[in-house]
Amino acid sequence: MIRIYFDKDKCTGCHACVFACAVEHSESKDPARAFAEDPRPIPRRRMAVVKGKLRSVACQHCKKPKCVEACPNGALVQEATGEVKLYTEKCAGVWECVEACPFDAIWRGPGHAVKCDMCPDRPEGEFACVEACPTGALFAATPEEYKEIVKRKKEAAKE
Repeated sequence: MIRIYFDKDKCTGCHACVFACAVEHSESKDPARAFAEDPRPIPRRRMAVVKGKLRSVACQHCKKPKCVEACPNGALVQEATGEVKLYTEKCAGVWECVEACPFDAIWRGPGHAVKCDMCPDRPEGEFACVEACPTGALFAATPEEYKEIVKRKKEAAKE
């Protein structure tokens, strides 16, 4: 599964990822019209202060997701691909998932939880937030590719 990764050293806190996510989840998919829609589009990514720095926060699609275990209605499911998927029609707004997520990557929406849905209307690996990030702080990779990127970054830091 291709995932979205975050390089904290490259993030400037510009919110381009949040804006792009909201536009991607709008009816119009048009940046000029999206925020005039009713209801307003809800981004599945947000910015948060973590350890004193602004960070882009979204679902990590954990190997053993606590949110899935906590959901009493089965609205959160871990798919065979590893993606943690939210079925909003099953969500009763109990918010156990919000409390269970160690990354604060699920929050209360209008009657249901909100989390990253991996841009289901786009081709696999083409995420709106990644495309919008001007610094490359967000990038798409397989877990194996990510491990290699981290390894190279650590080696470069030693030089």
